[in-house]
Amino acid sequence: MSRRRRWPLFGMGVALCAAVVVLSLGLGWRTRGHDPDALWKIVHGRCASGGRPCAVYDAKDGYALLHSIEGKGQYLLIPTAKVTGIESPAVLTPDAPNYFAEAWAARGLVSKAYGAAVPDRGLSLAINSEEGRSQNQLHIHIDCLRPGVREALDAMAPSVGTHWSSLPQPLLGHAYRAILLPDLHDSPFLVLADGASETPAEMGLHTLVVVTVPGGFLLLDDKAQGLDRASGEEVQDHTCRGFLPRAVQRENSR
Repeated sequence: MSRRRRWPLFGMGVALCAAVVVLSLGLGWRTRGHDPDALWKIVHGRCASGGRPCAVYDAKDGYALLHSIEGKGQYLLIPTAKVTGIESPAVLTPDAPNYFAEAWAARGLVSKAYGAAVPDRGLSLAINSEEGRSQNQLHIHIDCLRPGVREALDAMAPSVGTHWSSLPQPLLGHAYRAILLPDLHDSPFLVLADGASETPAEMGLHTLVVVTVPGGFLLLDDKAQGLDRASGEEVQDHTCRGFLPRAVQRENSR
């Protein structure tokens, strides 16, 4: 076979390898050896009976707080009832706990874990889409915000009003939309549902992020499509580098 005829086959081989790599990157999170019910087993099986390892187990208000294994300061708010995620109709019922409000009220745990006060503007709440999560029990990530994301949102916040609109610029390469909320009195799940008019399956494609801005909160929404898995946790920094004193940063890096 001539060298000229080998090159097309070589090119096809490279393309095939590249396709396999892309596919593995896109689907690898599904195929890793993990238990998608691990959080539910911890909260329902261990925290419900003795409290540990949860920092808080509140059966009356229907939520638990668990220190995450990822990051020194990250906590997860998890329902004490079986709620799979953002796609669950249970989050839209009139008597559903306001999980985001409870998560924000617990933000002091992050500062306590780091041993230094983290300002509210440096904190965030996030729930990933069904496509962008690894656990089948609803959990809201409570942790610091990436400094670059904070700067970008500060610049774009003046353009966000009390109705859903697209952010002027992509955030971390993704086309988020946003709405300004005066407080978290209304559940962000309901705010999303009111502005989306989608089925539970379609709701599962969404990710939500909450951050503070002057005058209230920004609620951010992205929707999974193509290679975008809609993982709002991407805006968080689980090392909190941008909002801790340097001495604390050095201590945490040891």
